[in-house]
Amino acid sequence: MTPGSQSADAALETGQSPPEVSGGWPLLGHLREFQRDPVAMLSRGCREQGELFEFRLGPRKFVLFSGLDAHNAYFKAPEETLDAKSVYQFTVPIFGRGVAYDVSSEIMTEQLGFLFPALRESAMKRYVDIMHEETGRFADSLGEQGEIDLPVAMNELTIHIASRCFLGEEIRNEVDSGFAEAYHDLQNGINTLGFFFPRLPTPAHRSRDRARRRITEIFIRIMNERRQSGAESTDFMQTLMQASYKDGRSLSDDEITGILLTVLFAGQHTSAVLATWTALEMHRHAPFPDRLREEIEAVYRDEAKLSYAGLKQQQTMENTVRECERLHPPLIILFRKALRPLRYGDYTVPAGSLAAISPAVSHRLPEVFADPESFNPDRFTPPSSGEKQHPYALIGFGGGKHRCMGKNFAIMQIKAIWTVLLDRFDFQPATPFPAPNYGSWVTGPRLPCRIRYQRRSRTSLNH
Repeated sequence: MTPGSQSADAALETGQSPPEVSGGWPLLGHLREFQRDPVAMLSRGCREQGELFEFRLGPRKFVLFSGLDAHNAYFKAPEETLDAKSVYQFTVPIFGRGVAYDVSSEIMTEQLGFLFPALRESAMKRYVDIMHEETGRFADSLGEQGEIDLPVAMNELTIHIASRCFLGEEIRNEVDSGFAEAYHDLQNGINTLGFFFPRLPTPAHRSRDRARRRITEIFIRIMNERRQSGAESTDFMQTLMQASYKDGRSLSDDEITGILLTVLFAGQHTSAVLATWTALEMHRHAPFPDRLREEIEAVYRDEAKLSYAGLKQQQTMENTVRECERLHPPLIILFRKALRPLRYGDYTVPAGSLAAISPAVSHRLPEVFADPESFNPDRFTPPSSGEKQHPYALIGFGGGKHRCMGKNFAIMQIKAIWTVLLDRFDFQPATPFPAPNYGSWVTGPRLPCRIRYQRRSRTSLNH
């Protein structure tokens, strides 16, 4: 560190420490309250201390930023001040060595660059056909009436869609014969305990590691089969097999596997959870699905086929997904490590703290969203357009440099799924509206979470 930077840090450190929220215990801090209901605890802190406050989980100190100005400071802080890499080491056993948060920022930027072709508009147009076909196949399997476990159904459907879109037909064909089970165990490796102790040999982590090896075997077998046959596909796996870094080095099979898993998680894991919450909220407000069906009928009246252009026109459906992202962000809290002191207002966040931002808390601040507890998709309709008032108002997919690259795919996928399913079925909740399951890193609903369906006689889309 240069003398100039030392003096700058010393000046930063002259600010006050952020105030600590009340109720902390010796040694444990706020851990017990956080484990019971993290969102309630953090919301209490905001009401008590304002837009910046400290809380403790055991020996670790955290500082929560909330409100638009605080969001701006958080997401715009340089990486040498607020660092994501040192926090998200728990993803390394899942994505693997040599990718994502296990590499330098320069290599990570190159790897993320490989994803851009898979997320361009031209690719998204192809994906819509897959979304329509896979959701139609799922709908055909349901029969005339019945009841489904909503989180399970959305998880399976989004695995089918995302694996086919990003990984190719061979992986899609493996989904029902081992891949889905291994992927599920890999998902379970993302948990709160693993955030702090990713290498702890718990049953969930041992299953995670076995699943990672199994998925690696599947991917490498398919890549070898392609090389031996000379077959070339148009999928993202093939793109990575033919890609190279700036220095001319080709990607190793393990790097390809890690990047494929990264994009699969980006396009599937949070999508499944948000698709579930979207169904729960729209059917909690009984007349609302009929309004969505009216939009579907109007958009597809002349061409009864799901399309990228049609989905872009479905503004009410779009607003519904965004409102559910606001009410039920899949990631309730995001972290960065303060490598250097960060000044905000009269306070200085000390180096070594974990700086946090909570979409679940910030999305319900009345100064950001009017009447924040209500389900109101129209809040995103111009000219009010709640999200447009500030670039960091709606942060369910993060913000700044580390915003989830799969956001547009995820929203498009959820819109496609519920366009097809609402067109074919009437739904009714079979269980009470569930509370969030805070035991999982990606926050879905607590079980049971079931919904009844009855096939409709009139549809707007071709089967």
